[in-house]
Amino acid sequence: MNKSLWPDEILTAPHDVRDKAARVRSMFNAIAPRYELVNTVFSGRRDAAWRRRAVELADVRSDDVVLDVACGTGDLSRALARLRPAMVVGCDFAWEMLVRAKARGQGTERKPRSHGATKPRRENRQSTFDNPSGTCSATPRQSTIHWCGADALRLPFRNELFSLVGCAFGIRNLVDLAAGLGEMHRVLRWGGRVVILEFSRPHGRFPAWLHRVYCQKIMPRAASWLSGDHTRAYHYLPRSVETFPEGEELCGRLRDAGFTSCECYRLTFGIASVYVGRKEAR
Repeated sequence: MNKSLWPDEILTAPHDVRDKAARVRSMFNAIAPRYELVNTVFSGRRDAAWRRRAVELADVRSDDVVLDVACGTGDLSRALARLRPAMVVGCDFAWEMLVRAKARGQGTERKPRSHGATKPRRENRQSTFDNPSGTCSATPRQSTIHWCGADALRLPFRNELFSLVGCAFGIRNLVDLAAGLGEMHRVLRWGGRVVILEFSRPHGRFPAWLHRVYCQKIMPRAASWLSGDHTRAYHYLPRSVETFPEGEELCGRLRDAGFTSCECYRLTFGIASVYVGRKEAR
């Protein structure tokens, strides 16, 4: 695939690109080394505050078994684990993100392995985290984080395994939003909660204009320079926000997937939002 993964002609409708999954995986593998730095700098350090608010709304309990979908480098997983639920599982399909999640969790740069697997060839490294049996194993110990290679559209977990499912800034990167939300609903226990943190768009003429100028003109160029990115990831990422459901529309998608009591909490003038829903007990 060409290094420039996101040419202008497909950014008009980035969620409709047929090979979106392959492009997203390649993009995140490419920007992983400076992903957290770029997030911190270009959110003005607000990304940490947004995650804290999401964790607060998650109402984490000591007996929770938590899944962080599209966990990236694991910021949300670690924030959830600090509240000491029974277990946290972070899953992603981008190998380089998982490598850094694992390294930060252990305080080392050692490459992680799973289930005795050897390091695969470079083009297939994400498979190292996969469990051939179709499930990801983890021992329920307090504050343990288990990192797992998994596609959000085909989660390798049995039905109703988790009491809390979270996702931070990853839901809009799914090829099929309905399928991804359906998988979250499937693996969630009856009475469990889903918490999604995602970028949104400010309301009001001036905030919307300022946000548009920043995201379309300033951030893509500056973030590409800071990260050394040549895939045009930071052109895709703001465009993916502009063309993705938000607010009540995304709450409606959650309800379509079977979640109830869906609420949206807008943060920092609406730049980000937290969505909370439940899988009502039978």
